[in-house]
Amino acid sequence: MVGVRMDMDLSTLTTEQRNKHSMQLDQMTTAQILQVINREDQSVAQAVGKVLNKIETAVELVIEGLKAGKKLIYVGAGTSGRLGILDAAECPPTFSISPDQVQALIAGGQEAMVKAVEGAEDDVRQGAEDVEECPVNPGDVVIGLSASGRTPYVLGALNAAKLRGAQTVAISCNRDAELSRIAHHAIEVVVGPEVLAGSTRMKAATAQKMILNMISTTAMIKLGKVYENLMVDLKVSNVKLRERARRILMATTGITYEETVAILEATGGEVKPAIVMVETGATLDEAKRALQASGGFVRRAIQLVQEEGSECYDSKN
Repeated sequence: MVGVRMDMDLSTLTTEQRNKHSMQLDQMTTAQILQVINREDQSVAQAVGKVLNKIETAVELVIEGLKAGKKLIYVGAGTSGRLGILDAAECPPTFSISPDQVQALIAGGQEAMVKAVEGAEDDVRQGAEDVEECPVNPGDVVIGLSASGRTPYVLGALNAAKLRGAQTVAISCNRDAELSRIAHHAIEVVVGPEVLAGSTRMKAATAQKMILNMISTTAMIKLGKVYENLMVDLKVSNVKLRERARRILMATTGITYEETVAILEATGGEVKPAIVMVETGATLDEAKRALQASGGFVRRAIQLVQEEGSECYDSKN
């Protein structure tokens, strides 16, 4: 089990230092407070921009893992854990990926999503046990989230995941983070001291959210879940998403709203085959075979039908 120094001097962490621009926070007007927070928030995107090469490495790992049928698993405590759960929860409806393939673990369990579970983040052993119970397997990608870079629960989880043969990534907001020394790959996005000293639900959390958006969205694009800039693999599970599916079909093919209703009814609400059918005149079966042959990429499926006809994908099945 990885060792964790519980008596670490937190004053050495950038995320715990005082922000020189907000020293008189308690004496500011409401407008002044908002201006300070807004100015500091603008620096977050710049900090993320400095680690794009590290994020790219993480994305490529996720793509490779998901292509092979492996899992993407976020691990965190407190705000970081909630951000992981949020990103994982959004992937199935947005990209029609199985919830088993994108998961999240949080210190203290699901109860910690809505209220603090005292002491949970300090439990190294629970982090390791949650990884075992998940279970994490060889080839899975486990991303540990910790603003400080030293959260015991996350340290325990990443260490256990590494021992089980998973690829591990650490996302923290301090340089030379303890978490970075455990993980195979480290992303250290240094956003500087918080407006409210130590309140890492602010800039640090914003940075983590931005990076998770980048990782999951880019991976899904590269897995064929997007056509142009539209979420064509969305799961039509409610009225809003059904309406979005119709609008996507209209935007990509130019057909009328009324025409989208009939074709989406024929495809069971699936946008991808609907686009291929409208763009090429293919039948539903032909569109689905072309999509299978293209690896799920709509643009390539359209090309297969238009350029070569059904033989190009019939021969692959």
